[in-house]
Amino acid sequence: MAVYTEVSDEDLAAFVASYDIGKVLSFKGIAEGVENSNYLLRTDQGSFILTLYEKRVDERDLPFFLGLMEFLSSEGLPCPLPVSDRAGNRLRTLAGRPCALITFLDGMWVRRPRVEHCAELGAGLARLHLASGRFHMERQNALLMTAWREILESCSDKIDSFETGLKAELFADLGEIAQSWPDDLPRGVIHADLFPDNVFFLGGKLSGFIDFYFACTDFFAYDIAICLNAWCFETDGSFNITKAKALLRGYQSARRLEPAEITALPTLARGAAMRFLVTRLFDWINTPEGAFVQPKDPVEYIKKLRFHRRIRNAAEYGLEQST
Repeated sequence: MAVYTEVSDEDLAAFVASYDIGKVLSFKGIAEGVENSNYLLRTDQGSFILTLYEKRVDERDLPFFLGLMEFLSSEGLPCPLPVSDRAGNRLRTLAGRPCALITFLDGMWVRRPRVEHCAELGAGLARLHLASGRFHMERQNALLMTAWREILESCSDKIDSFETGLKAELFADLGEIAQSWPDDLPRGVIHADLFPDNVFFLGGKLSGFIDFYFACTDFFAYDIAICLNAWCFETDGSFNITKAKALLRGYQSARRLEPAEITALPTLARGAAMRFLVTRLFDWINTPEGAFVQPKDPVEYIKKLRFHRRIRNAAEYGLEQST
């Protein structure tokens, strides 16, 4: 359960009293998520998400995250809206942690995405990218390739205890990714963590994006690559090209990919697999036994990395070079 910081009844009452959101009806922790402490707050005026930002989130980045959500909402993108207190503050402190109150979005995330969900995701992601070009703030990606190497090096003496030969394999992969990584593609604000549990649907239609706390300024096509990894593989590890085609077709219905983006897609997908593999591997190795939050198994992304290593062009993801 993703609640690292407990909030007392007295602290909650004082906090809510500074907002015009009504009287508290219920307050409970939310199990999903691994980065922050999240609570569902219900009042007689509506439902809200209270997020307490834990140590992994740099407090200096919070104005960017909250500003981005507010901007995207104003652009018609379905995402949570930060709530200001009576003094106009969106960012507060509660139980010793920086925190924010966010509006609640209706909808549910899908455990087993279908083809139509992937198409909806692609179109919604393109609209997000197009809108982000009008957002005036920037944030550097804190998990660039240099960070992947640093993470691997920090736990290099334990990698082979996970799987024999994995250390040499990953460092070799990292070198190959670095050699072919593009340096000049269309860029802007990306979500950078658009897994199925961060996308809500109602009646098969996309109803909201949530959890913008990895959002940053980077290649749009890298965001697509993250989604290919997160949405287009089945539970047995096989790649579903039908879902990938739907995702890419949906994306291009709103924003056409440039030829350089299409050419770079295999490298970006391989890099996206490496990014999530190294952070999962680090958490798996460093999370103490009996910890409150169960780390995500890195095996899933080891398999995905090996799949992308065999890909030679974007056609193998369902996208022709001539598109």
